[in-house]
Amino acid sequence: MMSVKKVALILLYKSDGTMLLQHRTDDAPVFPAHWAIFGGQIEPGESPEHAVRRECGEELAYELSEPALFMIHHFAFEGLEHVIYLFVETYNGAPLTLGEGQGMGWYQLEEMQPLMMSRLDRMYTEAFAAALRGQHHKSA
Repeated sequence: MMSVKKVALILLYKSDGTMLLQHRTDDAPVFPAHWAIFGGQIEPGESPEHAVRRECGEELAYELSEPALFMIHHFAFEGLEHVIYLFVETYNGAPLTLGEGQGMGWYQLEEMQPLMMSRLDRMYTEAFAAALRGQHHKSA
């Protein structure tokens, strides 16, 4: 049986569609120097929502109010099964304090094109931007 790595990610976004990304450190164990979605590994016995709230507190000193589960992505990589839980929440304007990484920034999807990002983070941000655009078309 393949072991499973579970990860919870949080994509904070603003009403104009900008999304918050973390600039990982040059010595990060996974995707060094990449721009990435905030989050981390789910601890044993922890729910995905509890993990994303914990990670957001550790990495941004930010308390999530109602993180919405946007996507669950299953895949295998290097003999390990991965389950990614992607949560999204509208940013409420509270101060953010970077607790991990070398920087952070707000980006529109188009502005992410030149950034060094993993294929998965790019896929997740594109899927969420498409969903946001769909919502705007419905309400217009």
